[in-house]
Amino acid sequence: MDSPVPLLSVESLGVEFRTRGGTVHALEDVSFTVGKGETVGVVGESGSGKSVLFYAVLGILDAAGRITGGRAVFGGLDLVRASASELEEIRGREAAMIFQNPRVALNPIRKVGHQIEDVLARHTSTPSAELRRRAVEALAAVRIPDPERRYHAYPFELSGGLCQRIMIAIALACSPSLLVADEPTTGLDVTTQAAVMDLIGELARKRNMASVLITHDLGLAAEHCDRIVVMHAGHVVEVAPTAELFARPRHPYTARLIATTPHAVADLRSLAAIPGSLPDLRRGDLPACRFLDRCDRSEAACLQRPLPRVSAGPAHAVACRRPL
Repeated sequence: MDSPVPLLSVESLGVEFRTRGGTVHALEDVSFTVGKGETVGVVGESGSGKSVLFYAVLGILDAAGRITGGRAVFGGLDLVRASASELEEIRGREAAMIFQNPRVALNPIRKVGHQIEDVLARHTSTPSAELRRRAVEALAAVRIPDPERRYHAYPFELSGGLCQRIMIAIALACSPSLLVADEPTTGLDVTTQAAVMDLIGELARKRNMASVLITHDLGLAAEHCDRIVVMHAGHVVEVAPTAELFARPRHPYTARLIATTPHAVADLRSLAAIPGSLPDLRRGDLPACRFLDRCDRSEAACLQRPLPRVSAGPAHAVACRRPL
């Protein structure tokens, strides 16, 4: 069961990409919600559609991509049917995204303080004379040492951890109600990863901001998320509160994914790889369950459409004909 007060409600969303090698059916019938003030983890292997999902929701898909159906209702507005100008107003002001590689996302030839000012000037009525002060305050809010001096820095002069904090400062400059963090700790050392995640969590709680953590790291999701959405090959296969998901995974893929994740009390020899690989999403004969060829519980009925969504308990749903 999803949050009773959804800020974002995605319903039956589909996305495909036209490529020289054929049409990639990247997302199919994706549904989930994000509640106000809630932190939702979106997990799965690389290529499962986690990032594409939110590129579609926020209207920043690659030119080769298109939404084939569904809705994404945010604050009462269906983002799928919103105009380009409406999406531009929402992005940065009401919904913001932290991208995987801050050095690529930041403008390398513009001072970081000016990049924060750009967002403030675009989405707020802050007077020009106040922009610098607000930008320095944004840097201080993400605990960047000596924010007055860092205001004048270029991204190449800063460490990866500081660049990620700059990205967070830019994303939160206009106090959005939704923050999407796409693999926000990629490339950072373990200590910096923890500091970045703790900072995002603290700011989200302080501002009652909903947040989405896109990650392949189940340990990270377990530590920081209220609920988890599990994706496989463009499908949402399971949604559950975090503790429930790890205690009683119901989809065979979720159970396999958890079994591949090392934790403090497990012997490394107990880790088990998931057999096979993601299906070729260009296939025109993709089965109803895209985990079919990798699943030791599959049967003929798993080929039948539509794929059922079964209640597996309070706040727990699974898309499987033979759940665990």
